[in-house]
Amino acid sequence: MTDINIDAAFDSGNIEVLSVDGATAKLALRKDNASEFRQWYHFRVSGAEGREVELKITGLNDSAYVKGWPNYNSCVSEDRAYWARAASEFDDSADGGTLTIRYTPVGDIAWFAYFAPYSMERHHDLVAEAAASEGVTYERIGETLDGQPLDYLRLGEGSKQVWLYGRQHPGESMAEWWMEGALEALTDPADSMARALRQRCTFHIVPNCNPDGSRRGHLRTNACGANLNREWNEPTAERSPEVLAIRNKMDETGVDFAMDVHGDEAIAAVFLAGYEGIPDLTDEHLEGFTRYRSILERRTPDFQSAKGYAVSKPGEANLSMSTTQVAHRFKATSMTLEMPFKDNDDLPDPDQGWSPERSKMLARDCLAALLEWLEERG
Repeated sequence: MTDINIDAAFDSGNIEVLSVDGATAKLALRKDNASEFRQWYHFRVSGAEGREVELKITGLNDSAYVKGWPNYNSCVSEDRAYWARAASEFDDSADGGTLTIRYTPVGDIAWFAYFAPYSMERHHDLVAEAAASEGVTYERIGETLDGQPLDYLRLGEGSKQVWLYGRQHPGESMAEWWMEGALEALTDPADSMARALRQRCTFHIVPNCNPDGSRRGHLRTNACGANLNREWNEPTAERSPEVLAIRNKMDETGVDFAMDVHGDEAIAAVFLAGYEGIPDLTDEHLEGFTRYRSILERRTPDFQSAKGYAVSKPGEANLSMSTTQVAHRFKATSMTLEMPFKDNDDLPDPDQGWSPERSKMLARDCLAALLEWLEERG
């Protein structure tokens, strides 16, 4: 029996091949550069047509989020367009914690990833298409440590300054699928909801805050190993130029409403995190967040508020995170949207789990909730 081949030398690729025996492989994750974070993987298997492959990713007890592996099924695709789930099983007692993925490709090649990847090529297509849409202005607001552009899009003519930005953590690729859904809706001239939003709001959109980490196949950090969502209090050009550029642009425009889009490894649900612990928080300020959360929960069964992160005590918020920094700095309604790497337990899909398609649909639900939130405020 010939051995399968495993490759990861491509955009967002990440895997180390320890051994291959026929259709069975022993693998390990590569850490983010200059960092201890490791969780993301993306690789290609060839030479497996009609054979069940058994892929063992080992050493996961030392990964960034060990609770992300139980009840998780790997993403798999044979055409890189439709991403399904492959049967996977986690055993914390095998080889330092092992995820075993089993799958039988119809064709000769199959791609496996922690979540459906969003390539830098697709990012450039997204930005180009949006920038060519009527009423959209593009600006290169900064440059990453690897020399990639930091892309910013502006649209709408309203007085409310709305910031949408995602993928500070590059392995959370569902965030840019969400951004694609939001941009498709907002640039559609036939979408009445979007037209109403563009009349009320000016949107400031950064679809990918961390191009370097995305291309390098990182889970959580940029080229130098900085976790961008811990850099918002004092960003620097040397360590976090991405955050510095975005925060400087926010200082120019002001912020009334902000959504930072992410993915969570362990919690199998969609939820929001707010800014309860920021200094000098008033009931009126916090009400903007709690009311938006209530509207979104009513509008879509994909969202819930029972599961989520622990709330910071008064005055104990971490202001190095974007949501709390933006809420405090601008007195804005600010939030972090989290989507699952696993499935959504409230509305499971055994074929795809949480998916690019559902991420894009959630974006439109979030925008519709924003319109209702604005209408209620008058």
